Parts: sequence; C-alpha cells; structure tokens
Amino acid sequence: MSAVHIIGAGGIGCAVGYALRAAGAPVTFVETNWLKVEAGQHDGVRVDERPALSAEFVLFQNWTPDPAALVLLCTKCYDNAAVLAKLPPGVRLLPIQNGFDPVLDAHGHAVEGIASFVSECAGDRPHTRITREGELHIGARHLTPQPLPLGGKGGQDRRDTDPPHLREDFSLPSLLGKGAGGFGSAVRVLLVPQIAPIKYTKLMYNAAISPLAAAAGIDNGALLSVPAARKLFFALLQENYAILRASGIELGTVGPFHPRTVVWILRRKWLARVMARFFEPSLRGTYCSMAGEIEKGRTELDNYTGHLLRLAAASGAPCPLNTAVYALVSEMTAARARPRPEVLARLT
Repeated sequence: MSAVHIIGAGGIGCAVGYALRAAGAPVTFVETNWLKVEAGQHDGVRVDERPALSAEFVLFQNWTPDPAALVLLCTKCYDNAAVLAKLPPGVRLLPIQNGFDPVLDAHGHAVEGIASFVSECAGDRPHTRITREGELHIGARHLTPQPLPLGGKGGQDRRDTDPPHLREDFSLPSLLGKGAGGFGSAVRVLLVPQIAPIKYTKLMYNAAISPLAAAAGIDNGALLSVPAARKLFFALLQENYAILRASGIELGTVGPFHPRTVVWILRRKWLARVMARFFEPSLRGTYCSMAGEIEKGRTELDNYTGHLLRLAAASGAPCPLNTAVYALVSEMTAARARPRPEVLARLT
C-alpha cells in the first residue's frame, strides 16, 4: 500500500499510527516537537503498555510531502493552514479532527475521520494512553451516489461502493481495524455513509466539555461531580442541541445514546443526576483537548463554540450561554490567565 504520513504525533495520531504499524503499513510521523521526534526515532511509537513499534519520524519543517502518500491530518485546527500550504496539488488528505475549520473545508478532501475514543499523549514522547473506549468513524464528507457502506467493525465489510479516495490503492479501514484489534475493545473502526452527523454530534459534546473544563482547569469527571460545573455543562449541552436542531443539522450516535435521548434525560433533572454519578468514574482523570491551551494563548475555541455561534446567527437560535463562554475563554486566552474553578461563577 502507499505510505501514510501522520501529521501530529499526539493522542489520536499516535493511536491511529500505532494501529497502522501493527497492520504492517509504512508510517511516517510528522511533528513540530523535536523532543518527540527524537524519542520516536529512538524508541518508536507506543499505546498504553503495548510493545513499541518502529516508525519514521521527521520534523515538520524538514518534511517534504510525498504526492503518492496518504496524509492523515491529526493536528489542532489552528495548525491546518501551515500543513495545507505544504501539500502538493491532488494529495490524498484524510483529516481526523473534531473542530470545524473553513480553511480545511476549502481544500475539498473527500473523506474524514472522527474519533469518539479518548487518547492522551505524553508531552515529549509518542506514547499515548487510551483513557476512554470508543470508535474511529470514517466516512464521506458529502453524501454521494456511491456512499461508504455501513460496514462492520474494523471495516471488514468493505465493498466496491467505497469512494475511490479509499478504494484506489489501499484498504485503510481494514488495515486500521486489523491493527486496532490489538487494542482489544478500546478502539473500534466503523465505516459510516457520511461523517457530518457524527462530527456535529461530537461538536455538541466538545463545545460543552472543552471550554468549561479548560477554563476551570478541571478534569472531565469534575464536570459531572462538581454541582456548579455540572449545571453549566448540562445547560450547554441543551443549548448546543437546540442550535444544531434549529440549523436543520442531522445528528448521529456517539456513545451509548443519540443526542435526542441525552437531551430527554437532561430535562429530567433527577435522572440526569443519576446518570452523572454512573458516568463520572469513567471520565475521572481524563482531560479535554483544550486543557492547558489557555495559558499558551491559543485554543480551538473558534472551531468549536465559534462555529456554533455562527450557526445560531444564521438560524436565529438563542445562544446566551455559548456567547458568555466564548467571551470568557477568549478573555482568559488573551491574558494567558491561569484556569481555576472560580471563573465558572461568571457564567452562572
């Protein structure tokens, strides 16, 4: 098969790259962190306590894209422009990101991936740990006359209806499924006809989790165990759902429940509290993708909350809480303020 270049050796990039290496695919990791590149060149890539696997590692500034390679984009959205500027015309690009980026959308790629599992990578080593089980969804950006099949786990049901982007030279879903099989049940690879319903459902959750947890400097479990944070989290989830519904956007299922069921539960406060106690242990000690970014002066807030605010402006949906969250996190980021739980009082 063609070589795979993974841009960003973070939690998702390392997990996906490890699965591809385990399946025998040639993988090159491209990173801006020279410490991570040196560690990868010396020790390889690892997931949890599984054996390290060798792979190529190269600094981003020294990377020359191979026109024949598949490029998996696993960076933060704010790094997209720099990556896209390096890509030769016609290169095959498959982003695996959560945010919405107009610069990336204009590129015209055919397929995207969305990870519902949570993977947290060491700061200076390509060694990640999967902290929450889930799926890697792969699907077409737009519905076409020949959509992706609703394949089984690991892409084993791949058929000739796969888009040429996936079919022409390799079976990426099957390889990922084969390699991810070594993770046990932690990661499952699923084909979906189109990625948008999954991506918008992830937006509904991410735009509630990330800004609150990042601003307060708390882990994801605290969003369910701390009463003030839980109240804001539940309110944001309901406002996000209302914005997406008012925009006429189809949502998919990520996790055990469809978003409409989640909102039904949230409207029954006693039931929401019971469910929060049930799910909190699985989130304890896990952190949002925006964690630690406020003090660095750059976040993906515009790709999450900003996108929801633009949808709300177009549809006329009320968005008071998202407006307040956007203002708070923007102010903190500009000042590189230290996250602390007390700031959430400004949103109540």
